[in-house]
Order: sequence, then structure tokens, then C-alpha cells
Amino acid sequence: MVSVSSCYFLQQPTTITRHLLSSTRHVCCIPHVPPHLLTPYKYQFKIVNLSIAGSRVTETEMEVNGGAVSDPGTIRSQFLQLLRTRRNAQVPMTVEPAKPVVKPLFQDVTPPTFSEAMESCPKANIGNLKELLKEENLYLHTEPGDQGKLPVLILSTKGNNQEKRPAVVFLHSTHKCKEWLRPLLEAYASRGYVAIGVDSRYHGERASSLTTYRDALVSSWKNGDTMPFIFDTVWDLIKLADYLTGRDDIDPTKIGITGESLGGMHASFAAFADTRYAVAAPIIGVQGFRWAIDNDKWQARVDSIKAVFEEARTDLGKNEIDKEVVEKVWDRIAPGLASQFDAPNTVPAIAPRPLLIVNGAEDPRCPLEGLEIPKTRAYKAYGDAHSDKFKLVAEPGIGHQMTPLMVKEASDWFDQFLK
Repeated sequence: MVSVSSCYFLQQPTTITRHLLSSTRHVCCIPHVPPHLLTPYKYQFKIVNLSIAGSRVTETEMEVNGGAVSDPGTIRSQFLQLLRTRRNAQVPMTVEPAKPVVKPLFQDVTPPTFSEAMESCPKANIGNLKELLKEENLYLHTEPGDQGKLPVLILSTKGNNQEKRPAVVFLHSTHKCKEWLRPLLEAYASRGYVAIGVDSRYHGERASSLTTYRDALVSSWKNGDTMPFIFDTVWDLIKLADYLTGRDDIDPTKIGITGESLGGMHASFAAFADTRYAVAAPIIGVQGFRWAIDNDKWQARVDSIKAVFEEARTDLGKNEIDKEVVEKVWDRIAPGLASQFDAPNTVPAIAPRPLLIVNGAEDPRCPLEGLEIPKTRAYKAYGDAHSDKFKLVAEPGIGHQMTPLMVKEASDWFDQFLK
């Protein structure tokens, strides 16, 4: 057990922290340790809650052991605290105009050229759609440094600028970029949405070579000062919500989020972390990291970013990658991913906002069995009153692949709850 020798609170909270903490009556305090040490093998520490009831303040203690905390407000506050520990300074969010990307960078050896699933997205029958599309390219500055510059691509249809529309944010998969999402963005824009695509950390305009993302993961393992796997991009998505909710053409109560694979992870964690994402539909991204470790089903996920695990294996003096290596890597590059911030806690925390999880029934990276506990807890969290707002679809015979059926399911989900 780590003793609590000193604690800190959020003094003069930013717009983001005020919003995220507004849904709970708890203020959390965690051990104040240097960021590079906030990566224990198992999360076992004491959290002190200050529960405000009217004018009376009472102190309670809660034990956290490997992800036992399930109160949405508490765990959301913990996650925000974790994101803040890796940021030495806050910067005012600024918007910078950008130019369209002519030659997008894909970190695949063979760049992709076509996606049947993306091209299948339902589109309004508009003959001159290309002429009606309005394209915006910009950068949001979310924190100091090169990776704090978030590239954003926005598509909508030209029309009455006073009209507030629903919006959907799209996140790409590993080694892709926002330009890859264009068929989806155009399809949603044709149906009256403001469609937004971004480059995740170390991808697209935030990458400089075919190994940028791989190198960032290895660096995170070595230095423990960044969280390139999922969490740092979630910080960007919280800042993106700040920007989107302030736009004149977007209804701030009708912002959805979706993504494929890595983008599906980004979407689900952003929806967990920020309640301004009103509807979520992650595709082939939601999984149980702890379940995979405990049930020896981690290999496919590890193989997708194997370089960092090989580096850890060498550093730990192992002859092969095993479950101990896997757990230590997750704890280092994404603290809490296989414990308190795993799916059994984060998925039900999205309730009662509409959540659609779409996976392949045979996906080795997102084993369906690993979602049994998150699914059970989610049904309980949504309850009878909101039972129509949670749905898990597992497409038979499909592995780790986004299909036209998945794209259609997500499209229908947003139409049902945002329009």
C-alpha cells in the first residue's frame, strides 16, 4: 500500500475540469508523486473523498485495488487527474487556420487505397454534393509542444449559418489519418451533420516517418512521461469538445463520437471521460484488458504494437513476451488501463448516454468473452428506464475488421439519438 504523505486538489479548475467534476459531488485526492513514478505494477492506493452535502463536508476513505472503484464520478475524476499529471503546463486553447493535406502520411508499409466499409456509409441522394460541401482545416492547440497541435478536418454542407446541427467526431485506426475518414465525413455531412475528423497522437500530420507511432510507444515505456496509447489523444478530445460546443453551427447537446479499432478505443474513453459526448458508437475497439491478461488472450492485441513489448521484454530480462511483460507495459504507457480504467468500470460510466458497441464475434484483439462483465454492469447501469440506450452488436464470423454492417449500425444509432 502506498502511503498518502501529501495530496493535491484542483485549484481554480479550468473549464474542462469544472465541467467534468460538475456531475459528481466528490473531489478526489491522490498521492502527489512525480509523473514518471505514477506507473505502479498494480494500482493500490488510498483515495480520500470529500463529499459535500449541503454545507456539511464529510471525509470518507475508499480502497482502490486493481480497479474496484466503479462510481462514475469518482473514476472519471481519477482519470482526469491522471491526464493532468503528464502535462507540465496548461495553455489557452487557440485555433489556427490550416491548409488541406495533399499527401497524407500513412504509417503502413503499403498505404491503403480503398475501404468498402467506409464507402458503404449511408449518404443522402444529392447530385451536386461535392459543390455543396464546406471544408474546414484547422489546428487546435491543446498543450505545449508539437504533439499539442491537434489537426482537425471538418465537413458540413453550405447553408444557413444560424442553424445548429448535430455533430459526429470520427477517429481513425492505427497508422491511418483523418484524410482516410473522408468517405464517412462526406456521408454524414450529406445527411445534415457537422462531421469532424482528427489526427490522433503521432499519426497523420503529427507524424514525420513510418515509425513515429512505434517510436513514441517505445519512448513511453522507456521514459514514462507520455501516454501515446489512447490516453493522450483523449486529452485532445476533451479539448476538442471545448471547441465544438462553442461553435455557432453545432448543437452542443448533440455531439456524437465514433471510431475504428484504435479510434474505437479513443471514442469509448472520450465518452467515458467527457459527458459532452452525448452519443457514442465505438467500432472494434472496446475490450477487457484485464480479462485478456488473466485468460491468456492478449497475444493479438500485443502483436498490433509489438515493438514496445519486445523492448520491454529485453529490459525485463525475459526470453519471450509473457503476461507479466504485458501488464507492466500497460501500467507504464497507459496507467490503469488493465485495472480501474478498464472496460468493467468505464463502459457503465457512460450511462445513461446512448452507447453502441460494435465488434466482430471472432475478433482476437477484442475477445467477446472479455466484455461479459462490462456488458452486465452496463445493463445494470442503464436499467429499465434507459435499456434502449445500450446495445452490443457482435457480427458473426468477423474478426478484427470494420464491415459495412458495422458502419450502418453506427449510422442508424446516431440518427436515432442525435436527429
